[in-house]
Amino acid sequence: MIKRKFFLNFFFILSIFLIDRVSKIVMIITAEKFGDTNISLTSFLSLNLIWNDGIAFGLLSFSDSFGYNLITIIIFLVILFLAIMLINADKITRISLILILGGAFGNLFDRLYYSAVPDFIDFYFKGFHWFIFNVADIFISVGVFCLIYVEIIKKNKINNEKI
Repeated sequence: MIKRKFFLNFFFILSIFLIDRVSKIVMIITAEKFGDTNISLTSFLSLNLIWNDGIAFGLLSFSDSFGYNLITIIIFLVILFLAIMLINADKITRISLILILGGAFGNLFDRLYYSAVPDFIDFYFKGFHWFIFNVADIFISVGVFCLIYVEIIKKNKINNEKI
């Protein structure tokens, strides 16, 4: 049973990682082939390749290698911590952690391979322009949102049981 759960977790994390990798490779090849990476898809969405050497949404971008390497080590430790949490997680928490880990491995791979993360999904609406992000960021964000939701539900359940 434990082996089966481990392999299922690994399969889904690897699947998310590969979806992210394929999307980034397609965007990088497109940029190399056409030179222009600002591809308008709709009035509010375009593909625009940028290289992010910071963390989520370009925050904590460092020009020196020490800061970059320190952030990369911290990211690795967080991934390790989440992987350990996955071992004993209940079903909903496990799904959330799988989403986060799949995306996090995708971005960590890029940090190690390219020394930056390719971001390319550019969302904007009526003067509001969001940070440019990638597919891994979507998985991470959905996973974090689900974890927060699960914790709120658990807290409400505990509070209702006390009443």
